[in-house]
Amino acid sequence: MLEAHHFPGPLLVELANEFISAVREGSLVNGKSLELLPIILTALATKKENLAYGKGVLSGEECKKQLINTLCSGRWDQQYVIQLTSMFKDVPLTAEEVEFVVEKALSMFSKMNLQEIPPLVYQLLVLSSKGSRKSVLEGIIAFFSALDKQHNEEQSGDELLDVVTVPSGELRHVEGTIILHIVFAIKLDYELGRELVKHLKVGQQGDSNNNLSPFSIALLLSVTRIQRFQDQVLDLLKTSVVKSFKDLQLLQGSKFLQNLVPHRSYVSTMILEVVKNSVHSWDHVTQGLVELGFILMDSYGPKKVLDGKTIETSPSLSRMPNQHACKLGANILLETFKIHEMIRQEILEQVLNRVVTRASSPISHFLDLLSNIVMYAPLVLQSCSSKVTEAFDYLSFLPLQTVQRLLKAVQPLLKVSMSMRDCLILVLRKAMFANQLDARKSAVAGFLLLLKNFKVLGSLSSSQCSQSLSVSQVHVDVHSHYNSVANETFCLEIMDSLRRCLSQQADVRLMLYEGFYDVLRRNSQLANSVMQTLLSQLKQFYEPKPDLLPPLKLEACILTQGDKISLQEPLDYLLCCIQHCLAWYKNTVIPLQQGEEEEEEEEAFYEDLDDILESITNRMIKSELEDFELDKSADFSQSTSIGIKNNICAFLVMGVCEVLIEYNFSISSFSKNRFEDILSLFMCYKKLSDILNEKAGKAKTKMANKTSDSLLSMKFVSSLLTALFRDSIQSHQESLSVLRSSNEFMRYAVNVALQKVQQLKETGHVSGPDGQNPEKIFQNLCDITRVLLWRYTSIPTSVEESGKKEKGKSISLLCLEGLQKIFSAVQQFYQPKIQQFLRALDVTDKEGEEREDADVSVTQRTAFQIRQFQRSLLNLLSSQEEDFNSKEALLLVTVLTSLSKLLEPSSPQFVQMLSWTSKICKENSREDALFCKSLMNLLFSLHVSYKSPVILLRDLSQDIHGHLGDIDQDVEVEKTNHFAIVNLRTAAPTVCLLVLSQAEKVLEEVDWLITKLKGQVSQETLSEEASSQATLPNQPVEKAIIMQLGTLLTFFHELVQTALPSGSCVDTLLKDLCKMYTTLTALVRYYLQVCQSSGGIPKNMEKLVKLSGSHLTPLCYSFISYVQNKSKSLNYTGEKKEKPAAVATAMARVLRETKPIPNLIFAIEQYEKFLIHLSKKSKVNLMQHMKLSTSRDFKIKGNILDMVLREDGEDENEEGTASEHGGQNKEPAKKKRKK
Repeated sequence: MLEAHHFPGPLLVELANEFISAVREGSLVNGKSLELLPIILTALATKKENLAYGKGVLSGEECKKQLINTLCSGRWDQQYVIQLTSMFKDVPLTAEEVEFVVEKALSMFSKMNLQEIPPLVYQLLVLSSKGSRKSVLEGIIAFFSALDKQHNEEQSGDELLDVVTVPSGELRHVEGTIILHIVFAIKLDYELGRELVKHLKVGQQGDSNNNLSPFSIALLLSVTRIQRFQDQVLDLLKTSVVKSFKDLQLLQGSKFLQNLVPHRSYVSTMILEVVKNSVHSWDHVTQGLVELGFILMDSYGPKKVLDGKTIETSPSLSRMPNQHACKLGANILLETFKIHEMIRQEILEQVLNRVVTRASSPISHFLDLLSNIVMYAPLVLQSCSSKVTEAFDYLSFLPLQTVQRLLKAVQPLLKVSMSMRDCLILVLRKAMFANQLDARKSAVAGFLLLLKNFKVLGSLSSSQCSQSLSVSQVHVDVHSHYNSVANETFCLEIMDSLRRCLSQQADVRLMLYEGFYDVLRRNSQLANSVMQTLLSQLKQFYEPKPDLLPPLKLEACILTQGDKISLQEPLDYLLCCIQHCLAWYKNTVIPLQQGEEEEEEEEAFYEDLDDILESITNRMIKSELEDFELDKSADFSQSTSIGIKNNICAFLVMGVCEVLIEYNFSISSFSKNRFEDILSLFMCYKKLSDILNEKAGKAKTKMANKTSDSLLSMKFVSSLLTALFRDSIQSHQESLSVLRSSNEFMRYAVNVALQKVQQLKETGHVSGPDGQNPEKIFQNLCDITRVLLWRYTSIPTSVEESGKKEKGKSISLLCLEGLQKIFSAVQQFYQPKIQQFLRALDVTDKEGEEREDADVSVTQRTAFQIRQFQRSLLNLLSSQEEDFNSKEALLLVTVLTSLSKLLEPSSPQFVQMLSWTSKICKENSREDALFCKSLMNLLFSLHVSYKSPVILLRDLSQDIHGHLGDIDQDVEVEKTNHFAIVNLRTAAPTVCLLVLSQAEKVLEEVDWLITKLKGQVSQETLSEEASSQATLPNQPVEKAIIMQLGTLLTFFHELVQTALPSGSCVDTLLKDLCKMYTTLTALVRYYLQVCQSSGGIPKNMEKLVKLSGSHLTPLCYSFISYVQNKSKSLNYTGEKKEKPAAVATAMARVLRETKPIPNLIFAIEQYEKFLIHLSKKSKVNLMQHMKLSTSRDFKIKGNILDMVLREDGEDENEEGTASEHGGQNKEPAKKKRKK
């Protein structure tokens, strides 16, 4: 066959035909002979003379083309597909011929065994160097995406189906091989890589989920190993993820979109599927996964805000796309860590590096990830322990919060690895004596954590253990007696180190006092040592003689260094710690010791402490403020050293009073005398706080708004409130009446509850014992809410306020404020427990109902609570205007808003809530702007979840127009009274700005839909199947878009004619009009795209264009003139009479208002430009409804010019008097007419 090119042409044709018919009939024996076909075809292509082929005469080249066409359109036997495809690489092919071959080979995929596909793909990739790269990639990706989809459906479908097409493992291995083939091909041919990225990017424009599937994502992640494409691909994936989350957010917030757009899978689930699939030795994907995970966490982690605090919310509330993206990054890393051993070291190293190096920026997301990694496999991480110990070296340089969370995260490792624990102790000991205060605090935090987690033999098993350990957690110290003994020495050693801290700064001591209670609760054998330490510390400041007043040496608590005065001993916290530890000891340890006879001196400390607290209480009650030198005449200013000292002392005394109140309540068992003591202590507290407030008020210092955290524990607050408001036990009534007689005391109790909830909202935990334990906090929250709810609903504010006029808020109002804060805190931190929370609020405490209760839904329970608040609001609104309590109304609306978020939008309760809110807005007219704003916001937030709010916007715009009048004063506007809440006071700017922001959201949704449609069209034209049938499914979406825009047009039609006051309303309206035209232009451009295939444009689109020409554009121009005239009159009147500064601000405002005008004019002109294009294309004259735009060019008006020149001449003669008169006489008249 080497001489084949000497063969005559007809013979070659005959030979080729022989081969082709053999292939088509399937009569090949083993396919060896196929190696000759390329030689024949190549020889044929070189023949210049014309050859008889079929019925016609063709050149050699054309003959070859026909032969290839015949071969590709025939049937190929499955076993020869690979040989046939491979054969073509030796034939010189034109682009068109390559396309034939590629299409044929791709169509054979579905007929072949899975194992035969990789070699075929390999041959196709080799062939793609001749052209058709895009078709090859598209075909492979489409085939495997479909296969994946089918496979998933089979797996999730009926378990009884035995006919599963492919076993999972085999499919994944084949996919892995194919991905490797493609990556290898891209390394040799960069053009192929560019095609891949381009293909997936194009698919993204309309809809991020169009082209991405687990297979294509895995392919992209493997391509990141090629340096050249790394950044490009990771960027593509990052934007896809965020775009997907943004789309989800948009969809969740709008019922209108949910009805139009079907629910589909999201990029995030696909990526996690890739992680799951990578078990099947897809090592080439893991590196890309890790990089993507870290990119997402770095780019979208919590951001630092100005005052150094970070804004972090719990995952339940993180509806924001960025937080979702960051969480996805963490999930990718955690799952990859679980599956792939070889990459574990790297992930851990990178996380620790970030924790150590980014001390200043928030890194809570990395610490959470670290904690999850450690929880997953503490034993596995022993091999990486060197990395962790390396991180320990930096502890003393990290911020305190980071240290606490880092140590908490690695704590399970410390139980497994002795060497790591020893290393940590050395680091902490060094830090104990560091120069920086933060390092010393970190050391204390570290030691306390160790004490909590290393149990000493004989400690009570703590049911209240706040950090639960998972099953895989290793509890080494449970097994051997030795360990517990070792732990004991180890813990006592730490206690020694901590005792040294008691001579350090107040902040360090404070940390100790706050941590000891938790240590005791978790490690009860240390009780003796801890209590003794506290007792000896207290004795330094306690006055032992029983008749000396005051009982505490406050001077000793204050440190004076030259001029600088600071607190040295936080005595109130020391007492607080003692009181809690003592209460715990009495409740838990002593009952267990009753049976055993213990040595006497062991017990001595607890009796001593009781006596001391008793004695302090009695003497504090007897002490006057003069005894502390803190009476009214004392100096409390922040500028003098005595003032600072007095301030510190006052806070200490107030703190001590609070601690004693709690102590006496806990041991009172409802005795009347104890309650009288509590009241006396409270009076002491009250006097001091009044003096401080008064002095601070006079001095106008910052102290006025800084109230120190209350020292009462949350548990006590909840018991106290329950006793004050809900306790109906007969024997308690007499003693409780003592406390109930003081309104001040009850108000104080509610105020502290508010403070605790506020603290929870800001930081996620509360101060005091169990303040870090979410379970306990939740329990207390439920109890507090139940009491506040009962108090507010049973004694309304109106009843309470009419009785006595006191300064400050009434108790009912405080209760309502508390409820508002609690509802938002529960949704923020306890989303999964909402059902439990609402059940706890049900005051019908009947045991029998518990079982039936379980199946009442959240929506039903919420609706019940909502009804109570609706009743209160109706009562408020039925009162006279002058009795209307706007604060309470505002709070009620806020409560209703947060509760309505818990209703299921499809439920009848939700519809009821919506119609109720709408009715309130329609029937009640109040001139309170804030109340109006919050009520309208509630109405919109409900409306959006039910259906699109465009009709509502139209009605409101008519109301606003009616109240504010027309820009042309001669026009009388008829008043429509759709919503009474819109009146002269609230129409602008309150309601006006609200409706404009809602209109903006609607435009955003419409814009999103148009972009989606455009994306679909561009893909259909790409796949060239854009027949008229293909575009039919979009009709409902197109119709909905046109309806929305039509109604918005009438909305803007009203507002553009309204005489809006200058300022933000005009500004926003101009910007939104600009958006309206941009969206209209986008729609016109979409129809430009679709026009050829669908044949013309729909009738309702024509109507929309007509409406825009008649009802909007001309009015926009007159509105622009109105704004400009208004600004001119401002200039005129401002020129002479006002001060220059006032004129300057007025001018600045005018500039700001007129800035959007050119943008609007440009948007209108762009819209008209594209309409002209569309008219030409669709053969429909759309411009007939458009008036020619106002000519806005420069004109010289001769008569006005003469007049001005004449005035100028007079001006020079009469030193400006005439022109001044002229100006004043003419312009204001014009201005009056405007009004």
